[in-house]
Amino acid sequence: METGIRWIAAGDKPAFLTLWQQYLDFYGVTLAPEVTEATWQRLLDPGSALAGRVALQDGRVAGFALHVNHASTWVTGDDCYLEDLFVDPALRGTGLGRALIDDLMALARARGWQRLYWHTARDNARARRLYDSYVETDDHIRYRMDL
Repeated sequence: METGIRWIAAGDKPAFLTLWQQYLDFYGVTLAPEVTEATWQRLLDPGSALAGRVALQDGRVAGFALHVNHASTWVTGDDCYLEDLFVDPALRGTGLGRALIDDLMALARARGWQRLYWHTARDNARARRLYDSYVETDDHIRYRMDL
């Protein structure tokens, strides 16, 4: 099997939407279609802080890593927030998730970003095994309010 990672592109929309829906289903979330469309448009907008990388398996989009680069008050440089990471469930365990994280780490280092961080659900044991292989959790608890 041939794998690769690249920036998300307009032609990836059908594959991305399929994976995106699987991702939302995994977390039991329903989003209005206009939210998904706005996310897609941001991913294609070079001026947007939201950007996306896709993993390819034999030329097919098989996963994504969506991230936001932003200034930080804790370091002199920027941070990178990995907001969404997902791999086609049929291809889990093949190294695509690790490849997406490694790719984002390399991108962040090349751009001089100083930290990479992400969140996951406490009960997402499979993903946590992957994440724990990189770094221990810092035990922060997230608070989020809708406005």
